[in-house]
Amino acid sequence: MTRPLLSVFLLSAASVVQAQSYPAKPVRLIVPFPAGGPSDITARILAPKVSAALGQNLIVENRAGASSIIGSDIVAKSAPDGYTLLMSTVTNTINVSLIPKIPYDMARDFEAVAQLFITTSIFTAHPSLPVKSVKELIALAKARPGQLTYASASNGSPSHLAGELFKTLSGIQMLHVPYKGGGPAAIDQVAGQVQLAFLSAPAVVPFIKDGRLRALAVTNAKRSLVLPQLPTISEAGLPGYESEGWSSILAPARTPVAVVQRLYQDFSGAVKDADVRARLIAAGTEPALLSPDEAAAKVRNEITRWARVVKASGMRID
Repeated sequence: MTRPLLSVFLLSAASVVQAQSYPAKPVRLIVPFPAGGPSDITARILAPKVSAALGQNLIVENRAGASSIIGSDIVAKSAPDGYTLLMSTVTNTINVSLIPKIPYDMARDFEAVAQLFITTSIFTAHPSLPVKSVKELIALAKARPGQLTYASASNGSPSHLAGELFKTLSGIQMLHVPYKGGGPAAIDQVAGQVQLAFLSAPAVVPFIKDGRLRALAVTNAKRSLVLPQLPTISEAGLPGYESEGWSSILAPARTPVAVVQRLYQDFSGAVKDADVRARLIAAGTEPALLSPDEAAAKVRNEITRWARVVKASGMRID
């Protein structure tokens, strides 16, 4: 056996042994956002079921900051052994084209384990605005160019990009008003400080139900299990529109295939559990499983798609 072949054989053998003994200690799931947000809530819904399947604790650890970059960088630079994972979201793929000098490469430095679910976001209007549909809103915005305002959770957030995509496809002008989170944005919209918003379901559903906000459509590609009566924006008058939040589990690049498959099996099993599924839907998300290869392709496609939106909008965050 030649030396290069011997090296490959030994490396493969070591990976097999490692995978067979995995997991031998608790696994960290890094959520790169603050506690109490959608990613944190869903991670903690999943953790008990995944822990039981692994036979080791899945420890949810919040490492927020720099629009998810701090927590993501920790995982990118961790040992590729399956003991440090990332709860990745669409924000990671937006950052690639929006923020310069990210200290990792989304396509090179991570191994996809699974996409777990998608997040429902809702396009809402304050009841004082004389519109009850997406078509009526577009007509009003064209009659009042630049006069309407829309709120987002922050500059460069998925809700900000959702608004910019809407502007680009509809040809209207709206003034963006960024907030420090979806909760504050929704509260100010209820108070009438802003007229429109593209926010996640948990932030706005209570206000929709009591009539303080009017739901026009969901931003997702398909109707949502959270509010199935609502059309998508594409259905409601803007064909081709899609702005869908999602969450995937990523591991550091070069994590052994057998470990990735074990993690996929245990995370997908948790998502399929009836109780977990019900709790996820109640939290504004719905299961949408993708395999490791499918999840990796999704990340690559989202990087390309959001780069086009960023370029068209002229957005920049230094």
